[in-house]
Amino acid sequence: MIELLLLGVGVGTLSGFFGIGGGTILVPLLLFLGYQIKDAIGISVVQMVFSSIYGSYLNNKNKNLDVAMVVTIGIGGFCGAFLSGFIVSYVNDKVLELIFLAFASFALFRLFAKTIINQTQKKVHRVILFFIGLVLGTLSMLIGVGGSILLVPILVGFLHVDLKRAISAGLFFVVFSSVAGLISHSLSREIDFYSGVVIGLASFVGVYIGVHLKDKVDALVQKRLLVFFYLLIVLYLAQRIFFRGN
Repeated sequence: MIELLLLGVGVGTLSGFFGIGGGTILVPLLLFLGYQIKDAIGISVVQMVFSSIYGSYLNNKNKNLDVAMVVTIGIGGFCGAFLSGFIVSYVNDKVLELIFLAFASFALFRLFAKTIINQTQKKVHRVILFFIGLVLGTLSMLIGVGGSILLVPILVGFLHVDLKRAISAGLFFVVFSSVAGLISHSLSREIDFYSGVVIGLASFVGVYIGVHLKDKVDALVQKRLLVFFYLLIVLYLAQRIFFRGN
């Protein structure tokens, strides 16, 4: 119980600060604690519902959330995430870990790429936004992450959305993907709801801390911390996949 509560507070803080659902850090931590990948994914999906809804509420309250832009992406994410639970039952554990590593590596690459500050935000057709959400929702819920691990770099790197607004948008996207993912995974296999709910409730405290820290930290410092965060995840997963047992 103590481990789950501490995980919840820590994951919630990172979720609110970096605009992620929490699965990006929770799944590797659960793997480290001995959980199997599919069990970790199920717990992560439950937790993300809690952290994403509360974090998005706080971001909207602080007037730092572009609801109109994210709703279209979110609807696509909901549709894609709904398919994920049925797909994951047929995918090998090692393949899931490799997909997770690929996600984190791409996000890290996009964040390393230099972006020009104060660029004009690009206007993108709603159909394209929907398909971005569809793809992200399907792939991300396969591995128990909300999708913001890729959405934030896409919004910043390709659409030139301000980093803080992109982080808020990423967390709001997770609301759509995590709710659909929870329904899908629940219908297709057994989920450890107890652990997920305990971590999710504890994450409320962390999300509150993370969202308020986000608004007080300089955007450049926040980006550097985000890069470091993804780098740790990539190194851990690479070690787990390629060097475990060697």
